[in-house]
Amino acid sequence: MKAAMYEVTGPAQDVLRVVDMPDPVPGSGEVLVRVAFSAVHPSDVKTRSGARGPIAFDRVVPHSDGAGRIVSVGAGVDPGRVGARVWLWNAAWKRAHGTAAELVALPSEQAVDLPDLADFPTGASLGIPAITAHRCLFSDGKIAGQTILVTGGAGTVGSVAIQMAKRAGATVIATVSGDKKAMHAKAMGADHVVNYRDADAVDQIRTASGLGGVDRIVEVEFGGNLDITRAVLADSGTVATYGSMAAPDPVLPFYPMMFTNMTLRMVFAYTIPLAARRHAEADIGAWLADGSLKGVIADYFDLDDVVAAHQSVEAGKRIGVTLVRVASEV
Repeated sequence: MKAAMYEVTGPAQDVLRVVDMPDPVPGSGEVLVRVAFSAVHPSDVKTRSGARGPIAFDRVVPHSDGAGRIVSVGAGVDPGRVGARVWLWNAAWKRAHGTAAELVALPSEQAVDLPDLADFPTGASLGIPAITAHRCLFSDGKIAGQTILVTGGAGTVGSVAIQMAKRAGATVIATVSGDKKAMHAKAMGADHVVNYRDADAVDQIRTASGLGGVDRIVEVEFGGNLDITRAVLADSGTVATYGSMAAPDPVLPFYPMMFTNMTLRMVFAYTIPLAARRHAEADIGAWLADGSLKGVIADYFDLDDVVAAHQSVEAGKRIGVTLVRVASEV
């Protein structure tokens, strides 16, 4: 089979190669999936670059998320799964073999059935963004009737979070950094869109949320947005955050946060509790089946152009998920 791989970390053009590798064989409890599309996320390019530490294996096939069709199963897996269309998660988490290959063997539970209405690109775009968004929104119960602020509303997590929150009956305010991103957030279903660079951004959010403030924030930049958070979050509100790149070591104003009964929830998609993951998979499957959850795709690259795919993600200008076409027939 063809696969992308690297043996040392570094710039994509220096370390990524497409090679022929032996076909993997599914072990006990595993399925073998022919991969149609592989997603390239920021976490994938950071791992490849070395930003998340030294390489963990002698050779790494990158990418955690993807979609394809099960072609065989290992011992203990229902043979009836052969032929199933599936979306994949955590393929490269603490494993040497991710989805940037024509075939991947991984635990059966990490290959989730893909409803007929959803195509392979949509399935490949789910994984990290959709599970992160779901955990941020629903980790503390139902959100119907609440007002939700989604920061980074044109990002991959933000785009999915807007759709999910609207599907669940919430009012959604999204923050973005420009007109194109504002149009995208609106298209995802946001009720109100605010450019966070505006001098009166806090006033716009407070006006949109009403007198009480927002009930919950899905936060892409916890440290950098902390002042805005404190200004717009309602008493007993929750911040569910999955990033803080601009200010990775923020100083927390403990007593002001305590006096408002603020809840701070950290979300790391790779290791969320199993029950929460199953909840996310069930909801995602239902929304895909009825067409109320859409994939957000930025661009496509062929496997031979995997270097360009990584560079596209690193450029940070895309809206949506970058996908790599892998197997030609699935």
